[in-house]
Order: sequence, then structure tokens, then C-alpha cells
Amino acid sequence: MAPATQPPPDPALVAATVKTKLPFRVDLSKMAPLAGDASNRRYFRVELAGGPPHTLVLMQLASPEAFKQSEEAVSGAAAAVMELPFVNILAHLAKADVAVPALYHYDKPAGLLYLEDLGDVTLAQACGDSASPETAELYRRAVDALVRLHLKASFPADPSCLAFGRAFDGPLLMWEFDHFIEYGIEKRAGTVLSENDRRALRAEMRKIAELLADQPRVFTHRDYHSRNLMVQDERLRVIDFQDALMGPASYDLASLLRDSYLALEEDLVDELVIRYLEGRAKAGAPLDRLTFMRIFDLTSIQRNLKAAGRFVYILLEKSNDRYIQYVPRTLGYVKRNLEKYQSLRPLRAALARHVPELQ
Repeated sequence: MAPATQPPPDPALVAATVKTKLPFRVDLSKMAPLAGDASNRRYFRVELAGGPPHTLVLMQLASPEAFKQSEEAVSGAAAAVMELPFVNILAHLAKADVAVPALYHYDKPAGLLYLEDLGDVTLAQACGDSASPETAELYRRAVDALVRLHLKASFPADPSCLAFGRAFDGPLLMWEFDHFIEYGIEKRAGTVLSENDRRALRAEMRKIAELLADQPRVFTHRDYHSRNLMVQDERLRVIDFQDALMGPASYDLASLLRDSYLALEEDLVDELVIRYLEGRAKAGAPLDRLTFMRIFDLTSIQRNLKAAGRFVYILLEKSNDRYIQYVPRTLGYVKRNLEKYQSLRPLRAALARHVPELQ
């Protein structure tokens, strides 16, 4: 979320840019703020006279230099960020024929991006909290789009794309587990774990982190869920990809199917995991089914714990209570997956001592 002191974009600057810098001849008609998210960006819908297009979306960075520090943790000694990650990764995804928004103009000094307007209907809204009869078909399309993204954006590797210089390695996966310990346990409950409890918990988490870090890596969106897929004219469009990195194929699928914002029926989840695997196989990139399904569940545990901790972090550090309501559902997924595997009993016991939802 952008600082409260940040002024909105200068209408005169926006009007001049719209009139002279875009790849089509239009004039500014009106500019209105859009609902934001938990990031440090603000968004505005700009109505245009003389189009098409008749609207565009203006993204305002917290400051022109804010892009140099990712809001998400990244692994290792990542290369210096000399280009806005959103622009860098958008260009790579567009080249890979992934359905991302068009960038009409980037005003670097002002920290303003003029983007294609993809409308207001997210996958979550189109599914009506999964009650819509269209839910299953929309999710099938989301899985098919994910197969294409994973294969077309991963191969061949592009060293000029920031995502290829960072990865879900062991330290990053453990950082996310530690984020849950700090916020999902300690700061949520106002307590501090004993050294013995912390050591036991981290030892079990490290087993999952090391297993996931050893998986073959693909281009990973990192936040591929129902609020980052827009439904426009029956087509799914992908947004919020600026933190992409290389990771296990299971990560984006876990983000989509174990979504904090929308609960799917278990039969549909099973069908969609198989659909992902069949899509990979048809494209000549098969994965072992039984191994992948177990890795999917373990990834879901890691991803959901990280998300639950992040929601508490957003509440406590950003004074934003919009996401705390999703903690019970998110931890419900964790509990279900912990109960599926005997090898996870020590982790479940260690978490249950401190997390009421996992008892």
C-alpha cells in the first residue's frame, strides 16, 4: 500500500502524456482511483476521449526508485535490479505469448505506468466464491494457461529476464517458513517460542524446504491465484507477476488450487491436478503422477503457511485488516494436508502446540 502522504498523479502530467506519448491518439477525459491491494502501488482508471481504447489503467509506484527493492524476499545474492521488474518480466511473458496486459508507456521519472485496462472481473469474482456453474470450466482454463506459462516462459532460459536470476532455493523457502513462525505464531499470539520448540519446528520445516528446493524448476509466477487472473471477454489475463522466479512446478498450481480467497471442491482440485499433469504430458514434458501429487501437497503446506503469516504481517505492519479473515481457511488447507501423511506427524504436532487451527 502506498504511503498516505503520496499525492495522486498530477492530472496535467497525465493529460500531457496521454495526448503525446501513447501509441494511439486520445485525450484525458477523467481519472479515478481503483481499489488497491497489499502492495506499495496505487492504481487509477483513466477514461479517454477519442479512442479506442476508451480507458487505461495507471499504475503509480510508491516512488520512482521503489522498484529496486522487491516486496517479496528473494534468494541469494541476486543481481542488481536496474530495471523495473514489472516491465522486465512483462516483456518476457509477452514474448512467450502469455496473456499479460499491454504496456503503453512507462514514465520513469514520475514512476507511472500506462497499462491496458483488463476490466474489474477477477477469476474469484467470476466464480462467485466458487458457487458459479462456470467455476470448473474457468479453473480448467486457468490450469491450461498455467501449463503454457510454465513451458513457454521457462524454455529457452533468458538471462536478461530477472526471474532466471532468482529461485525458490532452500534459504528462501526457509525464510518463508520463518516468516510464518514470526507472524503466524509469535506476533499473532504475542509470545516467543522457546529455543527447543523453535528448533524442533524448523527441523521439520527444513525437510520440506530441502525437498522442494531439489525439484526441477520452471518459471514461477509466485502469486498465481484467483485475484491475479482477470476474466475479460471470456479470456483469462495474468497480472501481478513482478516477483516471478524459478521454482517447482507445484508452486503456482498450489497457489491456484489451495487459494486463500476461494475454496474449491476436493474432487475438482484432484481433477485439476491431473489436468495439469496431462497438459504437461501432451506438451512433451511429463512428470511422474504419484510423486507430483505428494510434492503438490507439501508445496501447499509451505505456500499456505507463508500466506497465513503474510496476512498477519499485513495486519500488524501495514494496518490493513482486509486479509486476516482468510487465515482460518488457509490454515484449514494446511491441517488437511498434514493429516494425509504419516511422515508429517511430527510437524503437525509441533505446529498444533502453537496454532489453534491445527490442533
